[in-house]
Amino acid sequence: MVVDVQRDFCPGGALAVKDGDEVVPGINKIIKAFGQDGLPIFFTRDWHPADHLSFKSQGGIWPPHCVQGTVGAEFHPSLKVPLGAVVISKGYDSDVEAYSGFQGTDLEERLRKFGVSEIFICGLATDYCVKETTLDARHAGLAVEVVQDCVRAVEAKPHDGEKAITAMLTAGATMTTSSSLIKKLASTQQ
Repeated sequence: MVVDVQRDFCPGGALAVKDGDEVVPGINKIIKAFGQDGLPIFFTRDWHPADHLSFKSQGGIWPPHCVQGTVGAEFHPSLKVPLGAVVISKGYDSDVEAYSGFQGTDLEERLRKFGVSEIFICGLATDYCVKETTLDARHAGLAVEVVQDCVRAVEAKPHDGEKAITAMLTAGATMTTSSSLIKKLASTQQ
């Protein structure tokens, strides 16, 4: 599951995560490995209306970002989104925050339809959408591994990224790396 690797969360974007674009090469390798195994690949994206409650102009804490139909809402241009990938839009209701890919979406139903019992999460940002998606996945009874070299934190407050990792581990998620995950997939092919 690739969480919110969108232009607005990458350097130069409206709500840039420091080094956010550095996750893309590792994620692309994972996508390729999953594609070769015929495994389902999910992408989440913020898909906000222009008057979303999280925006400063509406009393929220964030600058306008990932507004529906804008360049900033597009996936990072180097991210390889394969045909057949499932794209889950979230935060499309003006009055609902929706950090998690599960909130207000049919993500859980779609995962169940594919027979998914374990997910591997990567993307942006560790301390918000990655964390909340992980916690909701655990709440839904899914095994979760967070690909630690393929996530980055906003760090709105110092150490938010570390705190998010602790929260995910406490909820029963585990950590992995892109290279370990790709090796694991390769070993199951043999």
